[in-house]
Amino acid sequence: MEIFGVVDVAAITVVVYLLAMALRITVLPSRWIPIICGICGGMLGAAAFLWMPISGFPADDLLTAVAVGISSGLAATGFDQIGKQIGKKRKG
Repeated sequence: MEIFGVVDVAAITVVVYLLAMALRITVLPSRWIPIICGICGGMLGAAAFLWMPISGFPADDLLTAVAVGISSGLAATGFDQIGKQIGKKRKG
């Protein structure tokens, strides 16, 4: 995998994380945010595979690209939870 493939995956995670932050201020129940992040990550993974094949996206087919996007989207919710848990330990 080339370095650009890693950057593409990290970009999906960052975009989905920002989307999750925007969703948190809405009236949407929090339980839906990881599902929406996974779906948006999958769509971004497919878009990256279809529109940026030269950059070395780490997928050889569309299904793998969607799976990479979903895992990147769900990683965004994981990063959020890591921050929350560290904050709880410091307060407690």
